[in-house]
Amino acid sequence: MKGWQLIVYLATLCLGCYAEDKPTPLVIWHGMGDTCCFFFSMGRIKKMVEERIPGIYVRSLMIGGNIIADEEHGYFGNVNNQVEEVCQKLSNDPELQGGYHAMGFSQGGQFLRTVAERCPEPAMRNLITFGGQHQGIFGLPNCPSGNALCEEMRRLLNLGAYIKRAVAERCPNPSMKNLVTLGGQHEGVFGLPSCPSSPSESRLCEYVRKLLNYGSYVSWIQDSLVQAQYWHDPLHEEDYRNYSIFLADINNEKVVNEEYRSNLKKLENFVMVKFLKDSMVVPTESEWFGFYSPGQDQEILSLQQTELYLEDRLGLKEMDEAGKLKFVSVDGDHLEFSDEWFLQEIVDKYVT
Repeated sequence: MKGWQLIVYLATLCLGCYAEDKPTPLVIWHGMGDTCCFFFSMGRIKKMVEERIPGIYVRSLMIGGNIIADEEHGYFGNVNNQVEEVCQKLSNDPELQGGYHAMGFSQGGQFLRTVAERCPEPAMRNLITFGGQHQGIFGLPNCPSGNALCEEMRRLLNLGAYIKRAVAERCPNPSMKNLVTLGGQHEGVFGLPSCPSSPSESRLCEYVRKLLNYGSYVSWIQDSLVQAQYWHDPLHEEDYRNYSIFLADINNEKVVNEEYRSNLKKLENFVMVKFLKDSMVVPTESEWFGFYSPGQDQEILSLQQTELYLEDRLGLKEMDEAGKLKFVSVDGDHLEFSDEWFLQEIVDKYVT
């Protein structure tokens, strides 16, 4: 072998060794009210991973063209369109073509699971979800049972999540002679009962105000409000299955989509982190794919007790039996964990 040929051969070997030693990239999808790049949230997660695994490529997903749009998309828009946007971005990213791991925080968990089901290329290897609502929600953040405001907002979402169109009717007959109003809001309201004078002083009040502010003027709530698209009403399961445009589809509750099932089973590990003191996700068991028994909202079934598992509509039973499902718990509130726990129990085990 000539000298120059030997040099090319050795250089090729070195490049091959480098490619093999290069860490598997990581993709992150943030939760509601967050963005890709806040230094104290996803930016901090990205930095910790990069410091723990030198040379790793970490992509924190931005939905839309800027950070403001990214945060707004956490509340408003069609999740199916957002997933399609992400699939396109991942497909066009040369750093991800050899496969990647994924971390989804809060609602970003079920969104990245959708990516795994619908977009098998590039391949997702390990999926880690932190407080993801895999079976949906049937409650509002930080809302104790029995709270009148919370119950009213749940009722509103319960109706609005599945009703495609609301019709206001005027009834001139019989005729009204005298009208007496006591404390009527003739110019409307821009606040909520039992809330501070400035709704922004309360995260719950501000969240519900945004919901009403948007939903009051949009006929197609299910198509436009992100949280409505994973709202799961156990009291009206048929309405949920018929009208849910997102969650019922990705959970194969309408029909069994064999591509979803097959693609999800390609994961090497599906890690679900549940926060035992979670005050944001109702019911908390949704973070491990559990949910209310159909027809009521008191008794909760574990994943292994649900029809979804017993009929293996999504391949979860097969994955569980193969040891691919990892159920991890943290004794804290929603997304409340220490750096040490995150690095030792998640990064070192499922990202390196």
